[in-house]
Amino acid sequence: MTHAEKYIIKTYSGLFESLSSISKLELLEKLAKSIRKDTKIKEKVFFKSFGALASEK
Repeated sequence: MTHAEKYIIKTYSGLFESLSSISKLELLEKLAKSIRKDTKIKEKVFFKSFGALASEK
């Protein structure tokens, strides 16, 4: 994690303190979806790099 990323996280975490519990849960849900989406894209790119070895599901 870069210094800039740490600073961004620290800054945003201060904003989260004022949110309600429900808002925080919704935010966590959206972050989790974003992470899963990024992971799927990275997996797709990884398997495409193997060409004929990858099978379409």
